[in-house]
Amino acid sequence: MCGIVGVLGSGPVAGSIVDALKCLEYRGYDSAGVASLESGKLTRRRAEGKLKNLVVKLGAEPLKGSIGIGHTRWATHGKPTETNAHPHAARGLAVVHNGIIENFKALRAELAVNGRVFATETDSEVAAFVVEEELVAGKTPEQAVHAALKRLRGAFALVYLFEGEENLLIGAREGAPLAVGYGEGEMYLGSDALALAPFTDRVAHLKDGDWVVVTREGADIRDALGRPVKRLREARFAVAKDIKERDLFLASQGISGMSGDDLMYAGDRPLDLEHGLLSCTWPDAGRQDCPFPDLWGHLG
Repeated sequence: MCGIVGVLGSGPVAGSIVDALKCLEYRGYDSAGVASLESGKLTRRRAEGKLKNLVVKLGAEPLKGSIGIGHTRWATHGKPTETNAHPHAARGLAVVHNGIIENFKALRAELAVNGRVFATETDSEVAAFVVEEELVAGKTPEQAVHAALKRLRGAFALVYLFEGEENLLIGAREGAPLAVGYGEGEMYLGSDALALAPFTDRVAHLKDGDWVVVTREGADIRDALGRPVKRLREARFAVAKDIKERDLFLASQGISGMSGDDLMYAGDRPLDLEHGLLSCTWPDAGRQDCPFPDLWGHLG
């Protein structure tokens, strides 16, 4: 189960995106990446393995953009390599994806006939190229994403970043969770409220079929038909809700109620809670335990 974070900030966001991704490590992952805009140009940093490897890359080659998207990937299609790591890119855009695009083989064949050359083994890359095709046809980013969503089948959450668009992220939900976070002059997207907790406790959860245009001024949420809709903007209990969903997920993996050490090595996926979820880095508080006591209620 992959993790997604998107930030429209007031300063460099790459570090904050990595901090937020640390609070999604419980989902399990084998690679990670961040994309931002450097003077309007799309720039990516990706790494195989743990987030610490991505941190090393960002230390050597910093990203200074004030808008960005990030991702932790649990490989389902293709090997856990840097090439297959998100964000994926097409001409003029990047995307992060959680879930499965069921008709990716048919779309991949169609896109290849139309001249698209794939760099990865993933199903996710088609989500970039279908939007690229709509942009080439003359659509705006908003129009392109709405049209592309009609071509995708499966269960997915998506967040798009567009070259030259310093004040725009577009997200979509169909069968996989995605939340909008509201800040002061900043806005956020994330897989759940846990991912957004370092930034805000004002969160709206999208419903299936929703897609959202996010700027620093706010969020314009629309349904599958493109009609404006309102979604309840929750406060602190949004985090508690996602803690419950997190615990249900852990229970479904047969790892509920175990100790921290057990959780780190439960089943066949190392969750690395000691160095990940239990040690989130919060933007304005330095490295410390996440400030949500209920988050650790299942630990002995």
